Amino acid sequence: MEERLKAIAIGVNTKDKNNDFEYSMLELKGLADARQIDVVGELTQNLPRPNHVHYIGKGKIDELLPLLEEWEADVLITNDELAPSQIRVLEEKLDVRVMDRTMLILDIFAERAKTREAQLQVEVAQLQYMLPRLVGRRESLGRQGGGSGLANRGAGETKLELDRRRIEEKITALNKELDSVVDLRTTQRKQRKKSEIPVVSLVGYTNAGKSTTMNAFVETFHPNENKQVFEKDMLFATLETSVRNITLPDKKEFLLTDTVGFVNKLPHQLVKAFRSTLEEVVEADLIVHVVDYSDPHYEKLMKVTDQTLDELGTGDIPIIYAFNKAELVDEEVPRVEKDRIYFSAKNRIGIDELLGVVKSYIFKDYKRCQMLIPFDKGQLISYFNENATVLETEYEENGTKLTLECKTSDAERFKDYII
Repeated sequence: MEERLKAIAIGVNTKDKNNDFEYSMLELKGLADARQIDVVGELTQNLPRPNHVHYIGKGKIDELLPLLEEWEADVLITNDELAPSQIRVLEEKLDVRVMDRTMLILDIFAERAKTREAQLQVEVAQLQYMLPRLVGRRESLGRQGGGSGLANRGAGETKLELDRRRIEEKITALNKELDSVVDLRTTQRKQRKKSEIPVVSLVGYTNAGKSTTMNAFVETFHPNENKQVFEKDMLFATLETSVRNITLPDKKEFLLTDTVGFVNKLPHQLVKAFRSTLEEVVEADLIVHVVDYSDPHYEKLMKVTDQTLDELGTGDIPIIYAFNKAELVDEEVPRVEKDRIYFSAKNRIGIDELLGVVKSYIFKDYKRCQMLIPFDKGQLISYFNENATVLETEYEENGTKLTLECKTSDAERFKDYII
């Protein structure tokens, strides 16, 4: 078990209307906790913009020194991504390790990545983050290990060039490997498109309950198959995109995908690295935006998810809103209001209602009709029994009469038999 570090969290409140500062500081503590770090103290400052040299003002740095000693903090965590020089200055002045918000999120992702693709994506993001920060690391490492001083500065520069080249080469090699994984994913997506099975994508803030919702569907419609996905009450429990085929009792089927959760100020290196994973959403026929309705800041979190979806370019895809954990705030569950549903994934309340809303979007192209199939075309009856909902079968003298619900494309294909 990793020993938990103690940290002081610092943040600059720029009074930016788009950013709820109190909430982002609260979330920073949640991120630290996910990284096995206990936030023992907090220091904030109101500034029009962060100080470009040392993030917080000079006076606040003087205030921090005794606090670090008093709380025996091992690390200083900042609520924003810092420039390499800011990290360097803070580490020099305070003689403590500094982690910015981006580094924290990258570390959590690195810890959670299970599949080869997720591991590659995280490693690329980490290296891209490290590249401009090499100078800072070199000096702070030197300081801890007896100092590299000015005497061997030339050697240090060469070492730096070498390090930079190595990292760039590593990024290129990893991206190459990632490309082949992405190609495979693209091929799988093309095959899914070909099969004409609609794709429903679960999206939402981290820990909103996407995986629990997916498991509720899997359990309801495939109770004997062990197809559950990993779910846990923690930030970024899911980094891998899971795809499950959901076959309904009336033979209709759709693919359900579960994606990585979003978070406020998701580092651009990660968005870039996880692009292929997130693109699953762009290919969907319907997006189900899962919201943790019990979170007092749920509207803020919905906004972050909507912004992330905008950046990915999902403009034309219909969205339904699934308000999960609604029973925790004494909301009547299940309840449906147009494209909004209030439900409880964990307690499996409202899954049928959620499915009803999903079906109204993705099975629009189904047509009800009657066909008379000649006796020598028996294979067509097998086809419809497998690929449509046969409501009634009657045997007549010149063939079998089917009353059925089938895809419009099938009705078109076999229109000669429609009566």
